[in-house]
Amino acid sequence: MNRTENMLFLFVSFGPAAVLLEVLSKNVTIMYYCCFQKRFLEENHQAMNPSDTILLQLIREKSLKFGDFTLASGKKATYYLDGKQVTLDAFGAKLIGEGILHLMLRNGKLPDLVGGMSIGADPITAAVLTMAAVNGHALRGCMIRKEPKGHGTKKYIEGPVQPGDRIIVLEDVVTTGGSSLLAMERLEEAGIVVDGVIAVIDRMEGGAETFRQKGCRFQSLLTIRDFGIEPPK
Repeated sequence: MNRTENMLFLFVSFGPAAVLLEVLSKNVTIMYYCCFQKRFLEENHQAMNPSDTILLQLIREKSLKFGDFTLASGKKATYYLDGKQVTLDAFGAKLIGEGILHLMLRNGKLPDLVGGMSIGADPITAAVLTMAAVNGHALRGCMIRKEPKGHGTKKYIEGPVQPGDRIIVLEDVVTTGGSSLLAMERLEEAGIVVDGVIAVIDRMEGGAETFRQKGCRFQSLLTIRDFGIEPPK
């Protein structure tokens, strides 16, 4: 069998990324080419987890908008992150679910629950639960209402929750942390112990410090600096 016959090309599609493997009989060369990763690393000169890099570029292209905006916190801003453009995208949800699951596993034992304030946290919760099941981990989720349901049980919290459960609160974008603080209040009223907060993106505008003062661990997959944007002083 000659050199040409020994050559094998395997293309594996992974969303916008593509992996090319060139296998030769006496020499194995692995060429890793990811269009999002390559372009972004060239622009920013920083080493990142490949999945985080792809998520970063996906958010940049789908969610990040510039202009004059008023945020949920009441703050004025020159940019806006529409998280649902990525959390409700199949590929984005997979990356976010994998990233948050990996972060929780790296912290140690998984919590009993994940969840956050509806509706922003709901697709993130679903993504994390799905990736947990795919990887063989038991995990439950919940949704937290801003207002109690107007009929039936009139609960603030929906899902298979029990007093004494431990939870990681999820959020798409953290600015001051107000949404997660309200979720934490609802959870604590129900006897659920908050182990921490994980966001997809930290705008770095006081949220992390607020959680620290509450004695609550805060982590994020990305910060606004990863996009080349400096937070306000």
